[in-house]
Amino acid sequence: MKLKDKRVGFVLTGSFCTFQATKEQMKKLIKEGAEVLPIMSDHSYELDTKFGKASQHIEEIENITGKKIIHTIPEAEPIGPKNMTDILIVAPCSR
Repeated sequence: MKLKDKRVGFVLTGSFCTFQATKEQMKKLIKEGAEVLPIMSDHSYELDTKFGKASQHIEEIENITGKKIIHTIPEAEPIGPKNMTDILIVAPCSR
């Protein structure tokens, strides 16, 4: 699949131990020409853990993507109706 010019919604949920790996995947998507729209759940946006402070994750993700993170329900509601993404990735996604 070609990712050039695709709008990828990238949702980060809990499982904070995977955040570094997911940030690397965001970089890869952008390198392939995708536009990445960062989205975080309430907990992933607000909680400090042994894997880092929330503010550090937020700053890094916003620097990687060049976009403010969507992290509230009102901010997220228009994603579907306004066709803001071509692809939506939820990571990590536990099995």
